Amino acid sequence: MIDTKNTSCLLRPFIWLWNFIVYIVMLTGRLLAVVLGLLLILVGGILTVTLIGAIIGIPILIIGVLLVIRGLW
Repeated sequence: MIDTKNTSCLLRPFIWLWNFIVYIVMLTGRLLAVVLGLLLILVGGILTVTLIGAIIGIPILIIGVLLVIRGLW
């Protein structure tokens, strides 16, 4: 996990998101995190097709990509 005390206030939302992803990986394990990430990518992609769903779909897609990246490395 990344310490938020020594970082700029502009980067803190990204660090909070990354720490959230790390917490999920620690809780679920790597394989389950990758599967959950792929599922979130799929759901986010489907929601992004609609204009109203894009507001929710794009963040879900980004969280899914981060889960897959964190689960693989």
